[in-house]
Amino acid sequence: MDIQQKLIEYIKKNRVSSTEVADCLGKRGAIPNIKALNRGHFEVGNVFWAYAYGGSNWDLHEQLQHVKENDIVLVEVFDSDNKAVFGDLVSKYLILYRQVSAIVVVGNLRDVPRLMKENWPIWCEGFNPIGCENVQLESKLDEKIIIERRNQYDGAIAVCDDTGVVLIPQSFHNEEFYRRLEFIESQEDIWYECIDRKKMTTFEAVCLKKYEQK
Repeated sequence: MDIQQKLIEYIKKNRVSSTEVADCLGKRGAIPNIKALNRGHFEVGNVFWAYAYGGSNWDLHEQLQHVKENDIVLVEVFDSDNKAVFGDLVSKYLILYRQVSAIVVVGNLRDVPRLMKENWPIWCEGFNPIGCENVQLESKLDEKIIIERRNQYDGAIAVCDDTGVVLIPQSFHNEEFYRRLEFIESQEDIWYECIDRKKMTTFEAVCLKKYEQK
């Protein structure tokens, strides 16, 4: 098992929250303004980054042909006047037929009643009934942006829950970060024991760490 899969399996098995993962990253890693469309989902997996731009989702449809089972699809939308990038058709294709773990959209979605009815694991910025057009544009998205984002996102791990979405970049895919995850899980257990059983205040447990004193 490679280190990426080892991290994914540990986070899944122990349900390490996005909050705890962000703490392990030094209070970083969250995608801003992303919220769960449907509550109660917990998903973790390899990131497949894709994009749409210019009010069209033509290029996005082409990219989504290459997603793999259990991927978390991260779609970023550029220069589209807040139009919804897609709705229930693409969501159904990805979740049911391509068997991705989750969809994360840095942008807006449509067909929200259907997306909520199906209770699919989807995170996004917001909603808009007006969607992008499926027309091929003459211009292309700036290649510098594509290279930058692929370097940033490809091979990253996404952890998605009701608090939001946190990304673990490849530079953290190592044994040291694995030990950080183990530590934060044990630390949370200690803090709860201090509050629940030893009746410490949060100041005593978290700040003063009185449990370390003999």
